[in-house]
Amino acid sequence: MQKLYFFRYKKTLLMAGIIFFSVQLSNAQSTYLPDSYQLYQKFNADIYSTKSAFHTSMRPFLIDSLIQHTYDSVMNVGVSDKRKSWLNRKIFNEHLFDVKKADYTFYGDIILDETIGRDFTEKKSTYLNTRGYQFGGTVGTKFSFFTSGFENAAKFPTYYNNVVGSTGFIPGQAYLRNYIGQTKNTADWSFVTAILSYNVTPNVNITMGEDKMFIGDGYRSLLLSDYAANMPLLRVTLNLGKHVQYMATWAYLEDFKETTYDTFGGNRRKWAFFHYVDWNVSNRVSFGFFNALISPEADAAGNRRGFDVNFINPILFSSSLGPSRQPKDNTLVGFTGKYKILDKTALYAQLLLDRFKGSDLFSGKTNDNTNGVQVGIRGADLLAVKRFNYLFEFNTVKPYTYQNANTISSYAFYGDPLAHPYGANFREFLGILNYSIGRIDLQGQMNYAKYGLDLTKAANNGKIVTKPIVPDGTTTIGQGLNTQLYYAEGTVSFLINPKYNLRFELSGLYRKESNSASDNKTTMLTFGLRSSFRNLYHDF
Repeated sequence: MQKLYFFRYKKTLLMAGIIFFSVQLSNAQSTYLPDSYQLYQKFNADIYSTKSAFHTSMRPFLIDSLIQHTYDSVMNVGVSDKRKSWLNRKIFNEHLFDVKKADYTFYGDIILDETIGRDFTEKKSTYLNTRGYQFGGTVGTKFSFFTSGFENAAKFPTYYNNVVGSTGFIPGQAYLRNYIGQTKNTADWSFVTAILSYNVTPNVNITMGEDKMFIGDGYRSLLLSDYAANMPLLRVTLNLGKHVQYMATWAYLEDFKETTYDTFGGNRRKWAFFHYVDWNVSNRVSFGFFNALISPEADAAGNRRGFDVNFINPILFSSSLGPSRQPKDNTLVGFTGKYKILDKTALYAQLLLDRFKGSDLFSGKTNDNTNGVQVGIRGADLLAVKRFNYLFEFNTVKPYTYQNANTISSYAFYGDPLAHPYGANFREFLGILNYSIGRIDLQGQMNYAKYGLDLTKAANNGKIVTKPIVPDGTTTIGQGLNTQLYYAEGTVSFLINPKYNLRFELSGLYRKESNSASDNKTTMLTFGLRSSFRNLYHDF
Protein backbone atom coordinates (compact mmCIF):
# COMPACT_ATOMS: atom_id res chain seq x y z
CA MET A 1 0.00 0.00 0.00
CA GLN A 2 1.29 3.39 -0.91
CA LYS A 3 2.17 5.65 2.01
CA LEU A 4 -0.21 8.56 2.56
CA TYR A 5 1.08 11.82 3.97
CA PHE A 6 -0.60 14.04 6.55
CA PHE A 7 -1.40 16.86 4.14
CA ARG A 8 -3.43 14.45 2.03
CA TYR A 9 -5.63 13.59 5.00
CA LYS A 10 -5.88 17.27 5.86
CA LYS A 11 -7.02 18.19 2.37
CA THR A 12 -9.51 15.30 2.29
CA LEU A 13 -11.08 16.27 5.63
CA LEU A 14 -11.33 19.91 4.57
CA MET A 15 -13.03 19.04 1.29
CA ALA A 16 -15.38 16.60 3.01
CA GLY A 17 -16.36 19.28 5.51
CA ILE A 18 -17.16 21.73 2.73
CA ILE A 19 -19.28 19.11 0.95
CA PHE A 20 -21.35 18.12 3.95
CA PHE A 21 -21.88 21.76 4.96
CA SER A 22 -23.01 22.64 1.44
CA VAL A 23 -25.55 19.86 1.19
CA GLN A 24 -27.85 21.67 3.58
CA LEU A 25 -28.60 24.30 0.94
CA SER A 26 -30.65 22.63 -1.80
CA ASN A 27 -33.76 20.56 -2.52
CA ALA A 28 -34.44 16.87 -2.08
CA GLN A 29 -34.78 14.13 -4.63
CA SER A 30 -36.91 11.06 -4.14
CA THR A 31 -38.01 8.00 -6.11
CA TYR A 32 -35.77 5.89 -8.37
CA LEU A 33 -36.66 5.93 -12.08
CA PRO A 34 -35.45 2.90 -14.14
CA ASP A 35 -33.17 3.98 -16.99
CA SER A 36 -34.76 3.67 -20.44
CA TYR A 37 -34.02 5.84 -23.48
CA GLN A 38 -37.60 5.49 -24.72
CA LEU A 39 -38.89 6.76 -21.36
CA TYR A 40 -36.21 9.34 -20.55
CA GLN A 41 -36.43 11.23 -23.85
CA LYS A 42 -40.04 12.07 -22.96
CA PHE A 43 -38.60 14.42 -20.31
CA ASN A 44 -36.57 16.43 -22.86
CA ALA A 45 -38.92 19.40 -22.80
CA ASP A 46 -38.54 19.67 -19.01
CA ILE A 47 -34.88 18.96 -18.42
CA TYR A 48 -33.53 20.86 -21.45
CA SER A 49 -35.67 23.92 -20.83
CA THR A 50 -33.71 27.13 -20.31
CA LYS A 51 -35.80 27.60 -17.16
CA SER A 52 -34.40 24.41 -15.64
CA ALA A 53 -31.14 23.62 -13.84
CA PHE A 54 -31.84 19.87 -13.75
CA HIS A 55 -28.75 17.64 -13.67
CA THR A 56 -29.27 15.72 -16.90
CA SER A 57 -25.96 13.89 -17.30
CA MET A 58 -26.15 11.23 -14.59
CA ARG A 59 -28.64 8.40 -14.95
CA PRO A 60 -30.71 6.72 -13.55
CA PHE A 61 -32.65 9.78 -12.42
CA LEU A 62 -34.32 10.24 -9.10
CA ILE A 63 -37.76 11.75 -9.66
CA ASP A 64 -37.97 15.29 -8.29
CA SER A 65 -40.54 18.06 -8.51
CA LEU A 66 -39.34 19.25 -11.94
CA ILE A 67 -40.15 16.03 -13.80
CA GLN A 68 -42.91 14.77 -11.50
CA HIS A 69 -45.68 16.37 -13.59
CA THR A 70 -44.43 14.85 -16.86
CA TYR A 71 -43.85 11.51 -15.17
CA ASP A 72 -47.43 11.48 -13.90
CA SER A 73 -48.65 12.40 -17.39
CA VAL A 74 -46.63 9.61 -19.04
CA MET A 75 -47.86 7.09 -16.47
CA ASN A 76 -51.49 7.97 -17.27
CA VAL A 77 -51.53 7.89 -21.08
CA GLY A 78 -54.74 6.10 -22.12
CA VAL A 79 -55.93 5.63 -18.54
CA SER A 80 -59.70 5.98 -18.21
CA ASP A 81 -61.89 6.12 -15.12
CA LYS A 82 -64.68 4.49 -17.17
CA ARG A 83 -63.00 1.11 -16.73
CA LYS A 84 -64.72 -0.16 -13.61
CA SER A 85 -64.09 -3.91 -13.54
CA TRP A 86 -60.99 -5.26 -11.80
CA LEU A 87 -59.76 -7.00 -14.96
CA ASN A 88 -60.13 -3.92 -17.18
CA ARG A 89 -58.36 -1.71 -14.66
CA LYS A 90 -55.44 -4.12 -14.29
CA ILE A 91 -55.01 -4.60 -18.04
CA PHE A 92 -55.27 -0.95 -19.09
CA ASN A 93 -54.97 1.40 -16.11
CA GLU A 94 -53.11 0.06 -13.11
CA HIS A 95 -50.28 -1.96 -11.68
CA LEU A 96 -51.20 -5.54 -10.86
CA PHE A 97 -50.57 -4.65 -7.20
CA ASP A 98 -50.83 -1.01 -6.18
CA VAL A 99 -50.94 0.03 -2.52
CA LYS A 100 -50.81 3.68 -1.46
CA LYS A 101 -50.82 4.46 2.24
CA ALA A 102 -49.82 7.54 4.19
CA ASP A 103 -46.46 6.13 5.27
CA TYR A 104 -45.67 3.63 2.48
CA THR A 105 -46.43 2.69 -1.12
CA PHE A 106 -46.00 -0.55 -3.05
CA TYR A 107 -46.58 -1.66 -6.62
CA GLY A 108 -45.89 -4.84 -8.57
CA ASP A 109 -46.35 -6.21 -12.08
CA ILE A 110 -45.84 -9.31 -14.16
CA ILE A 111 -43.58 -8.52 -17.14
CA LEU A 112 -43.86 -10.20 -20.53
CA ASP A 113 -41.76 -9.83 -23.69
CA GLU A 114 -43.17 -12.20 -26.29
CA THR A 115 -41.99 -11.43 -29.81
CA ILE A 116 -41.46 -13.34 -33.02
CA GLY A 117 -39.35 -12.24 -35.95
CA ARG A 118 -38.06 -13.14 -39.37
CA ASP A 119 -34.61 -12.47 -40.78
CA PHE A 120 -35.37 -12.29 -44.50
CA THR A 121 -31.71 -12.18 -45.51
CA GLU A 122 -30.77 -15.37 -43.67
CA LYS A 123 -34.28 -16.84 -44.11
CA LYS A 124 -34.52 -17.80 -40.45
CA SER A 125 -36.95 -17.14 -37.62
CA THR A 126 -36.13 -15.36 -34.36
CA TYR A 127 -37.99 -14.96 -31.11
CA LEU A 128 -37.79 -13.57 -27.57
CA ASN A 129 -39.66 -15.22 -24.71
CA THR A 130 -39.34 -13.29 -21.43
CA ARG A 131 -41.22 -13.85 -18.19
CA GLY A 132 -40.48 -11.38 -15.44
CA TYR A 133 -41.60 -9.12 -12.65
CA GLN A 134 -41.10 -5.65 -11.26
CA PHE A 135 -41.75 -4.41 -7.72
CA GLY A 136 -41.17 -1.00 -6.25
CA GLY A 137 -42.29 1.38 -3.57
CA THR A 138 -41.46 3.82 -0.82
CA VAL A 139 -41.30 3.77 2.97
CA GLY A 140 -41.85 7.15 4.54
CA THR A 141 -40.36 10.11 2.69
CA LYS A 142 -36.75 8.93 2.60
CA PHE A 143 -36.63 5.28 1.55
CA SER A 144 -37.46 3.77 -1.85
CA PHE A 145 -36.81 0.41 -3.48
CA PHE A 146 -37.09 -1.20 -6.89
CA THR A 147 -36.42 -4.67 -8.26
CA SER A 148 -37.07 -6.43 -11.53
CA GLY A 149 -36.16 -9.87 -12.79
CA PHE A 150 -36.38 -11.58 -16.15
CA GLU A 151 -36.12 -15.21 -17.23
CA ASN A 152 -35.35 -15.23 -20.95
CA ALA A 153 -35.14 -17.58 -23.91
CA ALA A 154 -34.35 -16.34 -27.41
CA LYS A 155 -33.20 -17.14 -30.89
CA PHE A 156 -31.11 -14.29 -32.31
CA PRO A 157 -30.18 -13.16 -35.82
CA THR A 158 -26.74 -14.25 -37.00
CA TYR A 159 -24.85 -11.04 -36.20
CA TYR A 160 -26.16 -11.09 -32.62
CA ASN A 161 -25.26 -14.78 -32.32
CA ASN A 162 -21.71 -13.97 -33.38
CA VAL A 163 -21.29 -11.44 -30.57
CA VAL A 164 -22.85 -13.69 -27.94
CA GLY A 165 -20.86 -16.69 -29.13
CA SER A 166 -17.57 -14.80 -28.89
CA THR A 167 -18.15 -13.45 -25.39
CA GLY A 168 -20.44 -16.03 -23.75
CA PHE A 169 -22.51 -13.09 -22.53
CA ILE A 170 -25.79 -11.46 -23.60
CA PRO A 171 -24.79 -7.82 -24.24
CA GLY A 172 -25.78 -5.64 -21.32
CA GLN A 173 -27.52 -8.45 -19.47
CA ALA A 174 -26.11 -11.70 -18.12
CA TYR A 175 -24.34 -15.03 -18.59
CA LEU A 176 -25.46 -17.18 -21.47
CA ARG A 177 -26.56 -20.42 -19.81
CA ASN A 178 -27.10 -22.34 -23.05
CA TYR A 179 -24.24 -21.50 -25.35
CA ILE A 180 -24.96 -20.81 -28.99
CA GLY A 181 -24.96 -24.03 -31.01
CA GLN A 182 -25.83 -26.38 -28.15
CA THR A 183 -29.59 -26.21 -28.68
CA LYS A 184 -30.26 -25.14 -32.24
CA ASN A 185 -28.84 -21.65 -31.81
CA THR A 186 -31.16 -20.80 -28.91
CA ALA A 187 -30.06 -18.99 -25.76
CA ASP A 188 -31.42 -18.59 -22.25
CA TRP A 189 -30.39 -16.34 -19.40
CA SER A 190 -31.62 -14.51 -16.29
CA PHE A 191 -31.32 -10.82 -15.54
CA VAL A 192 -32.03 -9.08 -12.22
CA THR A 193 -32.00 -5.48 -10.97
CA ALA A 194 -32.35 -4.63 -7.27
CA ILE A 195 -31.96 -1.18 -5.73
CA LEU A 196 -32.42 0.34 -2.27
CA SER A 197 -32.31 4.15 -2.10
CA TYR A 198 -32.21 6.27 1.06
CA ASN A 199 -32.20 10.04 1.47
CA VAL A 200 -29.96 10.61 4.50
CA THR A 201 -30.76 14.32 4.34
CA PRO A 202 -32.76 16.26 1.74
CA ASN A 203 -29.53 16.54 -0.26
CA VAL A 204 -27.64 13.30 0.42
CA ASN A 205 -28.81 10.09 -1.24
CA ILE A 206 -27.29 6.65 -0.74
CA THR A 207 -28.17 3.92 -3.23
CA MET A 208 -27.01 0.32 -3.08
CA GLY A 209 -27.82 -2.84 -4.97
CA GLU A 210 -27.29 -4.19 -8.47
CA ASP A 211 -27.90 -1.79 -11.33
CA LYS A 212 -26.41 0.13 -14.27
CA MET A 213 -25.15 3.72 -14.53
CA PHE A 214 -24.84 6.19 -17.40
CA ILE A 215 -22.76 9.38 -17.53
CA GLY A 216 -23.59 11.95 -20.21
CA ASP A 217 -26.42 13.49 -22.21
CA GLY A 218 -26.09 11.31 -25.29
CA TYR A 219 -27.48 8.04 -26.54
CA ARG A 220 -23.96 6.65 -26.13
CA SER A 221 -21.42 7.42 -23.42
CA LEU A 222 -17.66 7.30 -23.77
CA LEU A 223 -17.25 7.49 -19.98
CA LEU A 224 -19.70 5.03 -18.41
CA SER A 225 -22.77 3.52 -20.07
CA ASP A 226 -25.51 0.97 -19.47
CA TYR A 227 -24.25 -1.38 -22.19
CA ALA A 228 -22.43 -3.58 -19.67
CA ALA A 229 -24.16 -5.85 -17.16
CA ASN A 230 -25.75 -4.76 -13.91
CA MET A 231 -23.02 -4.25 -11.33
CA PRO A 232 -23.11 -4.58 -7.52
CA LEU A 233 -22.63 -0.99 -6.36
CA LEU A 234 -22.80 1.54 -3.57
CA ARG A 235 -23.47 5.10 -4.78
CA VAL A 236 -23.50 8.37 -2.84
CA THR A 237 -25.05 11.43 -4.50
CA LEU A 238 -24.75 14.90 -2.99
CA ASN A 239 -26.51 18.06 -4.09
CA LEU A 240 -24.31 21.02 -3.23
CA GLY A 241 -26.51 24.07 -3.35
CA LYS A 242 -28.73 24.37 -6.41
CA HIS A 243 -26.10 23.98 -9.10
CA VAL A 244 -23.60 21.26 -8.17
CA GLN A 245 -24.17 17.52 -7.99
CA TYR A 246 -21.45 15.12 -6.86
CA MET A 247 -21.47 11.33 -7.26
CA ALA A 248 -19.11 8.70 -5.87
CA THR A 249 -19.68 5.02 -6.66
CA TRP A 250 -17.89 1.86 -5.56
CA ALA A 251 -18.60 -1.26 -7.64
CA TYR A 252 -17.48 -4.90 -7.68
CA LEU A 253 -16.81 -6.31 -11.15
CA GLU A 254 -15.85 -9.71 -12.55
CA ASP A 255 -14.18 -11.20 -15.61
CA PHE A 256 -14.82 -14.88 -16.32
CA LYS A 257 -12.08 -15.23 -18.97
CA GLU A 258 -9.19 -14.36 -16.64
CA THR A 259 -7.13 -16.96 -14.75
CA THR A 260 -8.76 -17.65 -11.39
CA TYR A 261 -6.98 -18.14 -8.05
CA ASP A 262 -9.90 -19.38 -5.92
CA THR A 263 -13.38 -20.84 -6.23
CA PHE A 264 -15.28 -17.91 -4.72
CA GLY A 265 -17.81 -16.98 -7.39
CA GLY A 266 -15.76 -18.78 -10.02
CA ASN A 267 -14.40 -15.58 -11.62
CA ARG A 268 -11.54 -13.11 -11.23
CA ARG A 269 -12.72 -9.96 -9.52
CA LYS A 270 -11.85 -6.27 -9.57
CA TRP A 271 -12.95 -3.06 -7.93
CA ALA A 272 -14.29 -0.08 -9.84
CA PHE A 273 -14.46 3.48 -8.48
CA PHE A 274 -16.31 6.26 -10.27
CA HIS A 275 -16.47 9.96 -9.40
CA TYR A 276 -18.50 12.59 -11.22
CA VAL A 277 -19.17 16.27 -10.55
CA ASP A 278 -21.83 18.09 -12.58
CA TRP A 279 -21.76 21.89 -12.29
CA ASN A 280 -24.62 23.93 -13.71
CA VAL A 281 -22.91 27.28 -14.23
CA SER A 282 -26.32 28.64 -15.22
CA ASN A 283 -29.59 27.25 -16.51
CA ARG A 284 -27.99 27.11 -19.97
CA VAL A 285 -24.40 26.01 -19.34
CA SER A 286 -23.02 23.02 -17.43
CA PHE A 287 -19.69 21.22 -17.13
CA GLY A 288 -18.87 17.82 -15.71
CA PHE A 289 -15.69 16.17 -14.45
CA PHE A 290 -15.35 12.37 -14.33
CA ASN A 291 -12.74 9.85 -13.33
CA ALA A 292 -12.71 6.09 -13.03
CA LEU A 293 -10.34 3.58 -11.49
CA ILE A 294 -10.32 -0.15 -12.22
CA SER A 295 -8.25 -2.09 -9.69
CA PRO A 296 -7.85 -5.90 -9.53
CA GLU A 297 -8.61 -7.54 -6.21
CA ALA A 298 -5.57 -9.82 -6.57
CA ASP A 299 -3.12 -11.08 -9.16
CA ALA A 300 -3.47 -14.42 -10.97
CA ALA A 301 -1.62 -16.19 -8.13
CA GLY A 302 -4.08 -14.86 -5.55
CA ASN A 303 -1.76 -12.30 -3.99
CA ARG A 304 -4.06 -9.62 -2.68
CA ARG A 305 -2.86 -6.06 -2.83
CA GLY A 306 -4.11 -5.02 0.58
CA PHE A 307 -6.34 -2.17 1.63
CA ASP A 308 -5.69 1.40 0.52
CA VAL A 309 -7.57 4.25 2.18
CA ASN A 310 -8.11 5.86 -1.23
CA PHE A 311 -10.50 3.03 -2.09
CA ILE A 312 -13.06 4.72 0.16
CA ASN A 313 -11.94 8.30 -0.39
CA PRO A 314 -15.00 10.20 -1.71
CA ILE A 315 -13.06 13.16 -3.11
CA LEU A 316 -12.86 13.61 -6.87
CA PHE A 317 -9.56 12.54 -8.44
CA SER A 318 -8.49 11.00 -5.12
CA SER A 319 -7.31 7.97 -7.08
CA SER A 320 -4.31 10.02 -8.19
CA LEU A 321 -3.17 10.03 -4.56
CA GLY A 322 -2.84 6.30 -4.25
CA PRO A 323 -3.83 3.15 -6.10
CA SER A 324 -4.03 4.62 -9.60
CA ARG A 325 -0.24 4.95 -9.57
CA GLN A 326 0.07 1.18 -9.41
CA PRO A 327 0.86 -0.23 -12.89
CA LYS A 328 -1.81 -2.92 -12.49
CA ASP A 329 -4.59 -0.28 -12.27
CA ASN A 330 -6.44 1.49 -15.06
CA THR A 331 -7.41 5.14 -14.65
CA LEU A 332 -9.57 7.23 -16.97
CA VAL A 333 -10.43 10.92 -16.87
CA GLY A 334 -13.32 12.56 -18.69
CA PHE A 335 -15.09 15.88 -19.15
CA THR A 336 -18.66 16.66 -20.16
CA GLY A 337 -20.27 19.87 -21.34
CA LYS A 338 -23.74 21.07 -22.26
CA TYR A 339 -25.12 24.33 -23.67
CA LYS A 340 -28.81 25.00 -24.26
CA ILE A 341 -28.64 26.94 -27.50
CA LEU A 342 -32.45 27.29 -27.53
CA ASP A 343 -35.24 26.46 -25.15
CA LYS A 344 -35.58 22.64 -25.14
CA THR A 345 -32.48 22.27 -27.35
CA ALA A 346 -29.01 21.40 -26.04
CA LEU A 347 -25.57 20.87 -27.51
CA TYR A 348 -23.56 18.35 -25.52
CA ALA A 349 -20.06 16.90 -25.61
CA GLN A 350 -17.67 14.48 -23.90
CA LEU A 351 -13.89 14.23 -23.86
CA LEU A 352 -12.22 11.04 -22.63
CA LEU A 353 -8.51 10.92 -21.74
CA ASP A 354 -6.69 7.63 -21.20
CA ARG A 355 -2.91 7.42 -20.65
CA PHE A 356 -2.75 11.13 -21.47
CA LYS A 357 0.45 13.10 -20.79
CA GLY A 358 0.06 16.83 -20.31
CA SER A 359 3.59 17.43 -21.64
CA ASP A 360 2.49 16.08 -25.01
CA LEU A 361 0.31 19.15 -25.53
CA PHE A 362 3.46 21.24 -25.95
CA SER A 363 5.73 18.65 -27.55
CA GLY A 364 3.32 17.88 -30.38
CA LYS A 365 3.60 14.17 -29.59
CA THR A 366 0.08 12.74 -29.44
CA ASN A 367 0.37 9.25 -30.90
CA ASP A 368 1.04 7.70 -27.49
CA ASN A 369 -2.23 9.07 -26.12
CA THR A 370 -5.60 7.40 -26.34
CA ASN A 371 -8.77 9.40 -26.15
CA GLY A 372 -12.37 9.72 -27.28
CA VAL A 373 -14.66 12.57 -28.33
CA GLN A 374 -18.44 12.90 -28.45
CA VAL A 375 -20.51 15.82 -29.75
CA GLY A 376 -24.25 15.92 -30.19
CA ILE A 377 -27.48 17.87 -30.17
CA ARG A 378 -30.79 16.80 -28.68
CA GLY A 379 -34.08 18.31 -27.66
CA ALA A 380 -37.85 18.33 -27.76
CA ASP A 381 -40.70 19.68 -29.90
CA LEU A 382 -38.77 19.61 -33.18
CA LEU A 383 -40.33 21.91 -35.81
CA ALA A 384 -42.66 23.16 -33.05
CA VAL A 385 -44.37 19.73 -32.91
CA LYS A 386 -45.17 18.70 -29.34
CA ARG A 387 -43.62 15.42 -28.17
CA PHE A 388 -41.36 15.23 -31.25
CA ASN A 389 -37.98 14.46 -29.68
CA TYR A 390 -34.66 14.13 -31.47
CA LEU A 391 -30.97 13.34 -31.03
CA PHE A 392 -28.03 13.54 -33.44
CA GLU A 393 -24.60 12.40 -32.29
CA PHE A 394 -21.00 11.75 -33.33
CA ASN A 395 -18.60 9.50 -31.40
CA THR A 396 -14.98 8.56 -32.01
CA VAL A 397 -12.43 6.68 -29.89
CA LYS A 398 -8.79 6.01 -30.80
CA PRO A 399 -7.38 2.46 -30.91
CA TYR A 400 -6.29 0.84 -27.61
CA THR A 401 -8.33 3.21 -25.45
CA TYR A 402 -9.69 1.48 -22.30
CA GLN A 403 -7.11 -1.35 -22.61
CA ASN A 404 -4.50 -2.15 -19.99
CA ALA A 405 -1.26 -4.14 -19.93
CA ASN A 406 -2.88 -6.19 -17.17
CA THR A 407 -6.03 -7.41 -18.93
CA ILE A 408 -8.03 -7.89 -15.72
CA SER A 409 -7.83 -4.09 -15.35
CA SER A 410 -9.43 -3.39 -18.73
CA TYR A 411 -12.41 -1.03 -18.74
CA ALA A 412 -14.90 -3.89 -19.04
CA PHE A 413 -17.29 -6.02 -17.01
CA TYR A 414 -17.78 -9.68 -17.93
CA GLY A 415 -15.96 -8.84 -21.16
CA ASP A 416 -18.45 -6.14 -22.22
CA PRO A 417 -17.14 -2.56 -22.55
CA LEU A 418 -18.13 -0.25 -19.72
CA ALA A 419 -18.49 2.60 -22.20
CA HIS A 420 -19.32 2.39 -25.92
CA PRO A 421 -20.54 -0.97 -27.38
CA TYR A 422 -17.94 -0.77 -30.16
CA GLY A 423 -15.08 -0.66 -27.65
CA ALA A 424 -12.46 1.52 -29.36
CA ASN A 425 -10.92 2.14 -32.79
CA PHE A 426 -14.13 3.54 -34.32
CA ARG A 427 -16.09 6.53 -35.60
CA GLU A 428 -19.86 6.64 -35.41
CA PHE A 429 -22.69 8.92 -36.55
CA LEU A 430 -26.24 8.32 -35.36
CA GLY A 431 -29.64 9.96 -35.27
CA ILE A 432 -32.85 9.12 -33.40
CA LEU A 433 -36.31 10.64 -33.86
CA ASN A 434 -39.24 9.87 -31.59
CA TYR A 435 -42.84 11.06 -31.76
CA SER A 436 -45.69 10.21 -29.41
CA ILE A 437 -49.35 10.90 -30.09
CA GLY A 438 -51.78 9.43 -27.60
CA ARG A 439 -51.01 5.73 -27.22
CA ILE A 440 -48.97 5.52 -30.42
CA ASP A 441 -45.20 5.86 -30.22
CA LEU A 442 -43.03 6.12 -33.36
CA GLN A 443 -39.23 5.89 -33.32
CA GLY A 444 -36.65 5.80 -36.07
CA GLN A 445 -32.89 5.37 -35.76
CA MET A 446 -29.97 5.39 -38.21
CA ASN A 447 -26.29 4.62 -37.50
CA TYR A 448 -23.15 4.67 -39.58
CA ALA A 449 -19.83 3.48 -38.16
CA LYS A 450 -16.31 2.78 -39.29
CA TYR A 451 -14.02 0.54 -37.25
CA GLY A 452 -11.09 -1.85 -37.50
CA LEU A 453 -11.54 -5.56 -36.78
CA ASP A 454 -8.93 -8.17 -35.92
CA LEU A 455 -8.34 -10.76 -38.64
CA THR A 456 -7.23 -13.36 -36.08
CA LYS A 457 -7.77 -13.94 -32.36
CA ALA A 458 -4.11 -13.19 -31.72
CA ALA A 459 -4.21 -9.85 -33.54
CA ASN A 460 -4.88 -6.64 -31.63
CA ASN A 461 -5.82 -3.56 -33.64
CA GLY A 462 -7.20 -1.73 -30.62
CA LYS A 463 -10.95 -2.37 -30.84
CA ILE A 464 -11.48 -5.10 -28.24
CA VAL A 465 -10.93 -3.53 -24.83
CA THR A 466 -10.15 -6.79 -23.02
CA LYS A 467 -6.97 -7.44 -25.03
CA PRO A 468 -3.63 -6.23 -23.60
CA ILE A 469 -2.51 -2.84 -24.83
CA VAL A 470 0.20 -2.93 -27.52
CA PRO A 471 3.39 -0.81 -27.39
CA ASP A 472 2.93 2.90 -28.08
CA GLY A 473 3.09 4.02 -31.68
CA THR A 474 1.23 5.68 -34.50
CA THR A 475 -2.42 4.58 -34.75
CA THR A 476 -5.29 5.38 -37.08
CA ILE A 477 -9.01 4.80 -36.61
CA GLY A 478 -10.07 1.86 -38.73
CA GLN A 479 -6.67 0.16 -38.61
CA GLY A 480 -6.85 -3.58 -39.05
CA LEU A 481 -9.69 -4.95 -41.18
CA ASN A 482 -11.37 -1.68 -42.15
CA THR A 483 -15.11 -2.20 -41.74
CA GLN A 484 -18.23 -0.14 -42.45
CA LEU A 485 -21.46 -0.60 -40.50
CA TYR A 486 -24.87 0.66 -41.68
CA TYR A 487 -27.78 0.28 -39.30
CA ALA A 488 -31.41 1.43 -39.45
CA GLU A 489 -34.34 0.56 -37.21
CA GLY A 490 -37.94 1.73 -37.10
CA THR A 491 -40.47 0.94 -34.38
CA VAL A 492 -44.21 1.49 -34.07
CA SER A 493 -45.86 0.69 -30.76
CA PHE A 494 -49.36 0.92 -29.32
CA LEU A 495 -49.50 1.40 -25.55
CA ILE A 496 -51.83 -0.82 -23.55
CA ASN A 497 -50.83 -0.06 -19.95
CA PRO A 498 -48.45 2.83 -19.21
CA LYS A 499 -47.62 1.72 -15.67
CA TYR A 500 -45.17 -0.91 -16.90
CA ASN A 501 -45.00 0.03 -20.60
CA LEU A 502 -47.14 -2.87 -21.83
CA ARG A 503 -47.50 -2.44 -25.59
CA PHE A 504 -47.87 -4.07 -28.98
CA GLU A 505 -44.73 -3.37 -30.98
CA LEU A 506 -43.78 -3.78 -34.65
CA SER A 507 -40.12 -3.25 -35.50
CA GLY A 508 -38.07 -3.36 -38.69
CA LEU A 509 -34.26 -3.61 -38.67
CA TYR A 510 -31.65 -3.38 -41.40
CA ARG A 511 -27.96 -3.96 -40.73
CA LYS A 512 -25.03 -4.26 -43.11
CA GLU A 513 -21.44 -4.85 -42.05
CA SER A 514 -19.00 -4.88 -44.93
CA ASN A 515 -15.24 -5.15 -45.40
CA SER A 516 -12.82 -6.80 -47.81
CA ALA A 517 -13.32 -10.22 -46.19
CA SER A 518 -17.13 -10.40 -46.00
CA ASP A 519 -20.43 -8.62 -46.54
CA ASN A 520 -22.96 -9.49 -43.82
CA LYS A 521 -26.57 -8.31 -44.00
CA THR A 522 -29.59 -8.61 -41.73
CA THR A 523 -33.10 -7.56 -42.77
CA MET A 524 -35.58 -8.37 -40.05
CA LEU A 525 -39.14 -7.74 -38.90
CA THR A 526 -40.32 -8.47 -35.36
CA PHE A 527 -43.75 -8.22 -33.77
CA GLY A 528 -45.06 -8.95 -30.33
CA LEU A 529 -46.18 -7.94 -26.88
CA ARG A 530 -43.51 -5.96 -25.02
CA SER A 531 -43.27 -4.45 -21.54
CA SER A 532 -40.85 -2.98 -18.96
CA PHE A 533 -38.60 0.07 -18.98
CA ARG A 534 -35.10 -1.10 -19.98
CA ASN A 535 -32.59 -0.65 -22.79
CA LEU A 536 -32.02 -3.69 -25.00
CA TYR A 537 -29.29 -2.87 -27.53
CA HIS A 538 -29.15 -4.33 -31.03
CA ASP A 539 -27.24 -1.54 -32.79
CA PHE A 540 -23.73 -2.92 -32.70
